[in-house]
This record gives sequence, C-alpha cells and structure tokens, in this order.
Amino acid sequence: MKKSAKKDPASYRQRTYRAIINAEGLRKSEVTVRETDLQILASKDVKERATRLVLQYRAQLENYLTRQPAFLTSLVPQPFDPLAPPIVKAMLQAAQDTNVGPMAAVAGAVAEFVGSDLLDESGEIIVENGGDIFMSLQRDSVVAVFAGESPLSYRLGIQISSARMPLGICTSSGTVGHSLSFGSSDSVTVLAPSTVLADAAATRLGNEMKDDNNLNFTLAVAESLPGISGVLVIMGENLGAWGEIELVRL
Repeated sequence: MKKSAKKDPASYRQRTYRAIINAEGLRKSEVTVRETDLQILASKDVKERATRLVLQYRAQLENYLTRQPAFLTSLVPQPFDPLAPPIVKAMLQAAQDTNVGPMAAVAGAVAEFVGSDLLDESGEIIVENGGDIFMSLQRDSVVAVFAGESPLSYRLGIQISSARMPLGICTSSGTVGHSLSFGSSDSVTVLAPSTVLADAAATRLGNEMKDDNNLNFTLAVAESLPGISGVLVIMGENLGAWGEIELVRL
C-alpha cells in the first residue's frame, strides 16, 4: 500500500528535515509500519497508541484494496462508496474534489486520522507522514518550506495562527520524494482544514506545474478547488501564492 515510486534520494529517505523541528514542550515519537513512517509530537509519549492506530487504519485500507483493487492504481477519481470505512470515504471524496486518484491522499489521510484520534490524549499534536502534516496546536507556529534544490528551500516559512488549527499542510514535488508527480515544481504546499484534501490537492496542483509558465494557471486551478485555504508554489527562484498564506523569512 503505497503511492507510485518516482524519486527517492538518500536525503529524503533519511528524513533529514525532521532534525530541524522545534516544538518546545512536546515529546517526539516515531512509528514505522511498512510504508507508513510517522513522526509524532505530543504532550506525552503516544507511540504505543499511535502504533495501534496505524495498524488499524492500514488494515482498513488494505482490506478495502482486496475488494476494490482499482482504488490502489487509479490516477482518476473512483466512485464514492457509502459502505467504505471512514478513512477510505475521505480519500474517495478528496480525489473527487481534486480530480486525482484516491491514493494521492493516503499520507495525509493516515496523518489526519491518527492525529485526530490522539487528540483525546494530548491537547497538542503534530503528525508528519513523509512531509504531509496534521497539526493541532494551541499556539501560533511557523512551518518551514522544503523545496529541494531551490534557493528558497528552508529560507521561507508559513505563519500559522492557532485559530486555524487543526490544519493540514501537505506538499507535492516533481523534483524531490518518492510519490508520483507529473509536474516539475520544487514544491507545491497546500493548506486546508482537511489533511486528506490538502494531500490530494497538492498532488493535483503539482501535476499542473510543468514549468514556470504554468504558475499563474496553477494558482487559478487552486482557487477553483473546494475546501483548500492556501497554496504556495516554488519552482527554482520563482514562487507564487494564493489564499491564506503568510510568509516569513527564516
């Protein structure tokens, strides 16, 4: 159960960006179950519960895949299934809203469903799954933007108000990472109340970014997608933003 492979440089595999996270007062734990690789920040150690949740949601997805194998391989939306488990329903709906295959939302879906369940144990939670983030904090925060070899990588951050959380922050790239993208951007970062939707939308918008000439078109597509609140696109030295994006220098 994974997104289609494309690129997997060593720096990405090692999740080097995790070393720079600064979340004062929160404890870090990591949960790895086959393709799922979570870093979780919470007010206490939640690794045992988080592992059970990952196994639970992976089982739901894998059982569904045995009945509906097209769910795994399709690059276009699949029919909504009212009898599917909630995590599958969320992925099917996000795919329909953004015109991508449902597995484009898998990382965000796992992050959100695990993170939401953990909120009953910890008032503050960050779940990061391969760079896709479910975040619910009681403080304003800044999320650094990793954009591969772009000179803007780690030079900019997105200011996030606590009033906007829980929030999904998901990134697609045509130059970094293991997930399938038909675009060439260094990063397309999407903010949305739903991490599932943010992940699917990041894939859709990343696919639109073939070159610098597609920047304005990609932002216009972003404006047309329901439910997302902000988009930041970086390609080389160029960037564009739409919606509720407040940039800060790092």
